[in-house]
Amino acid sequence: MKKDLSCCFPSLIPSRDTARFFLLGVLIGLAGAAVFSSLERLTELKAHHLWENRIQNFSHEHNISYDKLKFLLHHYEEARTAGVRTERSRALWDIPSAFYFVGTVVSTIGFGVSAPSTTTGKVLLVFYGLLGCSATILFFNLFLERVITLLSLLIFWCHTWQDSQCGRKDQTSEGDPNEEWKPSVYQVMLILFVAILLVAFGAASIYSVMEGWTYLESLYFCFVAFSTVGFGYFVSGQREHHEDTWAYQVANCLLMLLGVCCTYSLFNAISVIIKQGMNWILRTLDSMYNSIRHYKLDFGPLFKLCFSDSEAV
Repeated sequence: MKKDLSCCFPSLIPSRDTARFFLLGVLIGLAGAAVFSSLERLTELKAHHLWENRIQNFSHEHNISYDKLKFLLHHYEEARTAGVRTERSRALWDIPSAFYFVGTVVSTIGFGVSAPSTTTGKVLLVFYGLLGCSATILFFNLFLERVITLLSLLIFWCHTWQDSQCGRKDQTSEGDPNEEWKPSVYQVMLILFVAILLVAFGAASIYSVMEGWTYLESLYFCFVAFSTVGFGYFVSGQREHHEDTWAYQVANCLLMLLGVCCTYSLFNAISVIIKQGMNWILRTLDSMYNSIRHYKLDFGPLFKLCFSDSEAV
């Protein structure tokens, strides 16, 4: 019967890629959502309750209508999109700020500090984002290829130096000679991880001085920015006095570019390892399933014989 169904409806039988897809969705999507919901939902409800109490107390103390106060706050939320702040900050759409905005768009960071307010700008952003994000992915892939090429050269030089020290001659191995010098995914992951740590620790030292954040807050910002998460409540280079510090603006952009490139490449390497781990899980489950089936097939007649003997007695 199962053979007939598999012949008539081959799409009903999940492939390995389909099983991997659903396993990723469960492990990363549902499990992650459940954990963060349990951690943050109660704090969110308390913050909403506290904010409503503050608005009501402010309206009573200053004899202001509650509805009018809410109306004013609603308009202020709209004004923040255009760059209006309670404290004066740097311009959002001069050339350096626009360049910073473009970088956050094409790298998919999206801090949310600035966004087009004109209809033409919003329409242009859609097409620019499609082209820019696609080109940025190509740029990141080219960066990863250069990293792998550099590691291959380093491995080749190390082997050559060891051979020269030991007095051995190069021996050509059968097959592709480039495979001998090709770094493994674990070596690439380790190098990229060390590079990200160096960039993040160095950038955090600069941000803690220039932005007035603690060192831990600066490290947190580096992870949020380099991983292109970009929550938006920590954003570098937005203070008013930063308009005159061109060296810091250039260093900020270069650190962002280097950090995002290394992090994207690290994500690619980790995804390969995750895929290998999921393949191992699927193979283990498949072998367990086959073992159970084999166990049932082997001991099924024995069980039938035992039950038939007991009934005969």
